Amino acid sequence: MYAHINGTKIFYDVDGQGIEIDGDRLKEKPVVFVIHGGPGGCHITFKPYLDELTKTAQLVYVDQRGCGFSEKDDPDNYTLTQNVEDVEALRQHLGLEKIWILGHSYGGIVAMSYAVKYEKNVAGLILAATSPSYSFLEKAKKHVEQHGNAEQIAMADLLWDGKFESIEQLQEYDKVMGPLYSKVVANSDSNTQPLVKRPPLERNVEAANKGFAEFLRTYDVREELKELNVPAIILAGYHDWITARSESEEIHELIDKSELHILKDSSHSLFADENELTNQLMSEFLVRHSNQ
Repeated sequence: MYAHINGTKIFYDVDGQGIEIDGDRLKEKPVVFVIHGGPGGCHITFKPYLDELTKTAQLVYVDQRGCGFSEKDDPDNYTLTQNVEDVEALRQHLGLEKIWILGHSYGGIVAMSYAVKYEKNVAGLILAATSPSYSFLEKAKKHVEQHGNAEQIAMADLLWDGKFESIEQLQEYDKVMGPLYSKVVANSDSNTQPLVKRPPLERNVEAANKGFAEFLRTYDVREELKELNVPAIILAGYHDWITARSESEEIHELIDKSELHILKDSSHSLFADENELTNQLMSEFLVRHSNQ
């Protein structure tokens, strides 16, 4: 489905019932906007890892401007500020009041940036493997330099400098860096089938380059998070190389009404690494807070 908002077409996909029969009454489930990472990713990365969550919530998967199935745009518009405004425009388009936001990695950055600007429209946050500021960049650079092989270090340099030249090069990055992103990948041998088979993901090279070469270098919502008054659950992978668990610990310190869970068998791709546990934690959190 498409929403014609802010001068472009934003793709969104609704999964799960909004209202269900619960005995002799109708029960309205929380609506959760699901925001993918990147910049330059797409919502397909979440599927089917969040299927279990539809028992608790209605999910609205969103492809950011120019990403996935959304309409391509002028690269100058591939910014964090615009991503935030597109979330707000989509909320209005769907006629929703308060929304929950689940953001993974860069999606968490969008979620927090939205929440500090539009707190009155936010019921709560689910923040997975993300960071409150640009500080994650230097930590990630040091990690890959110390623990990566030569090919991984070279690929990471393309990311930091925003120098990807093609979708194929981004897909090669995913292949080379996969063992760092996921413990499932790292612990598998060449004969092991991937947890989920899917075609190569359509990535937006311009969005990825612009993010890492420009606006992520100055991103910082730490001061604003101190004033945020919404419930938040923070999920971190113990072995995460790109958004170190210390970033999630800092978010927990900043957001007063937050809870932190560090998943000991996960890296950055924690929905794949510990799928059952992540769904359980998110579902329990939503049940506790959605009716308050």
